[in-house]
Amino acid sequence: MGNLSVVSEFILLGLPADAQIQATLFVIFLVIYVLTLTGNSVILLVIIADAHLRSPMYFFLGHLSFVDLSYSTVSVPKMLENLMAKSKTIPVKGCLAQAFFVFAIGGTEALLLAVMAYDRYAAICHPLLYGQMMSNGFCEGLVFGSWGLAILNSLINTLLAVNLDFCDYGTIHNYNCEIPSLFPLSCSDVSTNATVLLWSFVIHASGTFLLVLSSYGCIFSTILNMRSTTGRSKAFSTCSSHLTIVILYFGSACLRYTMPTSGSPMEIIFSLQYSVITPMLNPLIYSLKNKEVTTAIRKMLGKCCQHFE
Repeated sequence: MGNLSVVSEFILLGLPADAQIQATLFVIFLVIYVLTLTGNSVILLVIIADAHLRSPMYFFLGHLSFVDLSYSTVSVPKMLENLMAKSKTIPVKGCLAQAFFVFAIGGTEALLLAVMAYDRYAAICHPLLYGQMMSNGFCEGLVFGSWGLAILNSLINTLLAVNLDFCDYGTIHNYNCEIPSLFPLSCSDVSTNATVLLWSFVIHASGTFLLVLSSYGCIFSTILNMRSTTGRSKAFSTCSSHLTIVILYFGSACLRYTMPTSGSPMEIIFSLQYSVITPMLNPLIYSLKNKEVTTAIRKMLGKCCQHFE
């Protein structure tokens, strides 16, 4: 585990120290967390319960909701605790564990978004072959492959971070632990860690982003060649929700992991965007722009109301 006995904990000081501001932020982030849990849980329950939502698109959407639940739960509870606590510390081992899960779950979300882009490509560009291209076994393989690749990538980077020596009580200028935030706290040579992190992120991000880009390139080409205005509008509608989430997530994550760690407010903003805000927005974006999901939610709520009457 490396020389972790020298330092037992880190200090998380990414958020304002003023008591009134902290109390306000606590309420805001608590509301965001409750909305995230509620929204993603509703999406999951609706997809499981409604027989009409059995297509690959909703299969992936259900897994995306589970990932968002996990992503938010890894980061937000500790942030809420620190907002109310005088001692804003986290054990070194706990910090490394949080960094592992943040990186693994974040990587899984990126891969799932790429998989969902491919699904939209298959549905719009090859509608007659869609059932063959997106069989149940293939969809399950894509999901488990996304988890496996992301966990492996995170494991490699976290094991390298575990072997670092942290020789002094360090301050992390963020609300949670991420692998790049650990490098300035180490008295070891972090050049190997930084190189592996950069290349693993570049390969991971570029691979997923290229799949998204190529999928949407084919999708837009197909849509523009459609003669039916109704068909074109429907195709754009099915892609708009996913494309919105892709832009929000990839934009902030790429900026966070490619910029040098300096403790700037922008790092915190980008981290909040992809690990706190996006998980809350995903179910809202999909439920507002997807009539089938909206209808299924109304049915489920109607049944719940009848049950309690």
